[in-house]
Amino acid sequence: MQNKILIKNKITQFKKKIEVSSDKSLSIRAVLLASQAVGKSKLSKLLESEDVLNTLKAIKKLGIKYKKKGKIYEIHGNGLNGFKAKNNTIIDAGNSGTLGRLILGLLVKFEKKIKLVGDESLSKRDFSRVTEPLKNFGANIKSKGNFLPIIMQGTNFLRPIKYAENKGSAQCKSAVMLAALNTPGTTFIKAKKSRDHTERLFKILNISMKLIKKKNYDLIEVKGLKQFNSFEYIVPGDISSSAFFIVLTALSNNSQITIKNININESRIGIIKILKKMNCKILFKNKKIYKGEPTADIFVKSSKKIKPINCSSYLNSSAIDEFLLIFLCAAKANGVSRFRNLGELNKKESPRLDLAIKMLKMMGIKVWRKKDNINIYGKQNLNLSGNFHIKNYQKDHRVAMTAVIAALSYGGNWKIEDVEESIKTSFPNFLKIIKKLGAKIY
Repeated sequence: MQNKILIKNKITQFKKKIEVSSDKSLSIRAVLLASQAVGKSKLSKLLESEDVLNTLKAIKKLGIKYKKKGKIYEIHGNGLNGFKAKNNTIIDAGNSGTLGRLILGLLVKFEKKIKLVGDESLSKRDFSRVTEPLKNFGANIKSKGNFLPIIMQGTNFLRPIKYAENKGSAQCKSAVMLAALNTPGTTFIKAKKSRDHTERLFKILNISMKLIKKKNYDLIEVKGLKQFNSFEYIVPGDISSSAFFIVLTALSNNSQITIKNININESRIGIIKILKKMNCKILFKNKKIYKGEPTADIFVKSSKKIKPINCSSYLNSSAIDEFLLIFLCAAKANGVSRFRNLGELNKKESPRLDLAIKMLKMMGIKVWRKKDNINIYGKQNLNLSGNFHIKNYQKDHRVAMTAVIAALSYGGNWKIEDVEESIKTSFPNFLKIIKKLGAKIY
């Protein structure tokens, strides 16, 4: 595998229609819920990235059979608490925080010891946000300093809990919801607004759940020990993967792109709202609802003049994975863009806020920072020359792909380490699509 790529030229104008990878969040959740359903579920267009493949490996180690027929994955669920595995079975979550946290929720009733491990990056991420509520259910969880590896042992004597999720973490909320499935009685959750894919999947699967949406938070009630049936699901395209091409098009000259069949869930389109406020030309076409999730084709045209933004922090959770790209647009805005309360960025696969600021400064962009707040002083005619070397970024896929977009948008000679190894976790065909647009990558 090539351990670095070279980019020496900006991308020239393009007009294309493309498809991007399927939604990773929905792919992982669909696999995990299929493992708990009764009967054979059929999942189409499942994202075949490292994170999702690790999810399939995990359920297989826990006794769930699956096979691929053509482009469809058939998963044979054994119902709630239907896992079967030997004591001290090791589950490797790789780089996936979603898999690592959600699988713990499903293990609260499984009485054998399971050891959860991950790669170097995931092993540096604090799991206390999810292990603490799972302990309250009654699970026995051991770790050193709340980091992987974690030894998880469920119990048959679970109790429902009342849980307040106040960080806006969909992973933590979802882990508690999954734990509630195997718990007698009703679990109550008060959750700060975040991605709601789990709630939508619960609804289409007729899982016993009550959801009340308030302005700043959601109230969720899940009744446990209610079996649900197998299902068929076609995973839509990923807005996070689309974001790279949205920003590339916005920053390029005389270009336009249509990205087909993308999930435009309201809890995921913060980047669209932010970029529109910055004068980027983005439209949704052919809107549909598929099994509770809104989808559309996304049409983007080049933006001649990008405006600065005073970005409201209420948009943070719905754009949390795309802020590095938003910063690239702010770098070209005619004025100062302000962003607040972005501490969650440093709790992702890498300290993304720190690395983003480092990249912007390397590009000659002035950045003011105070704790988790930053101002970016844009340059309307930004055009780079010289050499840029991206390395030591913990192989964070989003950092690698953002660097590619920066190179193709602003010029200069870029050397980016470990790109192909990094992007396989979420978007293996990223470079292939970039090259189809006319980019020259060596």
